[in-house]
Amino acid sequence: MHAFTERAAGERLFVDYAGHTVDVVCPKTGEVRTAQIFVATLGASNDTYVEATWTQSLPDWMSSHVRAFTFFSGVPAQLVPDNLKAGVTKACFYNPAINRTYGDMANHYDTAIIPARPHKPKDKAKVEGAVLLAERWILARLRNQRFFGLDEVNAAIRPLLEQLNGKITRHLGASRRDLFERLDRPALKALPVAPYVYAEWKQWCAGLDYDLPPETSLSLM
Repeated sequence: MHAFTERAAGERLFVDYAGHTVDVVCPKTGEVRTAQIFVATLGASNDTYVEATWTQSLPDWMSSHVRAFTFFSGVPAQLVPDNLKAGVTKACFYNPAINRTYGDMANHYDTAIIPARPHKPKDKAKVEGAVLLAERWILARLRNQRFFGLDEVNAAIRPLLEQLNGKITRHLGASRRDLFERLDRPALKALPVAPYVYAEWKQWCAGLDYDLPPETSLSLM
């Protein structure tokens, strides 16, 4: 069993999506599409990363992790996701099943995936607090803005995120960014030479003539 009450520097990065979304209007058709909000927060400093993506699917989930590692300029010892289907294929108290591609990414960055345990609110308290802050500090301020692309949403998020991490908290007398520089940054693992390149594992059945479907050709090159 694992406990999440300790907050060792550089040990854990808690990741999840916010419940709120941001509307994005297609400038050509006027169609409204919702952007999902990815949130990642470090356990010791509470330094937080926030970005908008189109979906919560595996490719977006993975890409958000890669950008979060770049944002923090390092990699934690453990990733603590909620039991999102993109990353955890089977939620289990003792032995959760991790998506193979998600596991490959973790191996690339030399980190471990320790999902929050079902029905254990304390496991998710850290990221839920970060999500709540992101919704109040960032998303609430974007509510009356009109966006015509995902890049516009992320451009609007960045300065608000900087303010959030730079704000001095009364109970600690320091900002999240100050605590990050003091606690988490020195303890994070170095980034690999090259970022992870997304690859999805699939099983294919060859036909009687041993031909594979055309979409497998790129993965076999």
